[in-house]
Amino acid sequence: MQETILTFKRYEKKYLLSARKFDLLWERMREHLVPDLFFQSTVCSIYYDSDDFSLIRHSLDRPVYKEKLRLRSYNVPKPDGAVFVELKKKFRGVVYKRRVQMSAAAAESYLAGQTRPDEDGQILREIDYFLHTHPVSPKVYIACEREAWVDREEPELRITFDRNLRWRDTDLHLTAGSEGAPLLDEGEVLMEIKIPGAAPLWLAHLLSELEIFPTSFSKYGTCYRQDLLEKYFNGVIVCV
Repeated sequence: MQETILTFKRYEKKYLLSARKFDLLWERMREHLVPDLFFQSTVCSIYYDSDDFSLIRHSLDRPVYKEKLRLRSYNVPKPDGAVFVELKKKFRGVVYKRRVQMSAAAAESYLAGQTRPDEDGQILREIDYFLHTHPVSPKVYIACEREAWVDREEPELRITFDRNLRWRDTDLHLTAGSEGAPLLDEGEVLMEIKIPGAAPLWLAHLLSELEIFPTSFSKYGTCYRQDLLEKYFNGVIVCV
């Protein structure tokens, strides 16, 4: 399989919206947006961490620099379907995402330390180094239904709406379906604004007028705090 490499450098802001707040926002926002090329999808992710959850614990401390490794697909893949191995870094508020594409079966094998793809490249070597310095394994599966939009005038501005966030800590395979326990309250929507620089004035004014403010919500972090932390300290999750 030919390696596909994608890199991103941008600011990402998250907003947790009630159903009512979303309706108010969308009524004013919709005229500025058009569907993204990949408009609707079930986003499926598996987050990798150490047995003592050192990566997410470090991330929740809000350091200047943090990084995480995840396996992601858009819709549930078959073993030979395309997925992305993603190394996501954040430094002083700027997000850097580095990813490589391979089949679901090859990605699982690679991340388990069994086989390495024949292809090579700078990003794959960065992931190699991360795996060498961080003994990780799959810890959490998270899925959601996503709509993706872009600004009519500034297509580099991308806004996504995630609904029906769900998670599980069993069957940690992208090919195992997208079922899971709810992560948000009923009707809540997670909005993410992704942009290389400053937001356009129309958006800044709209968010201010409706008193919609960014939150530090982390999907994996929420799973850890709500369930995994208790399991870990109660000995349900045992470090090897």
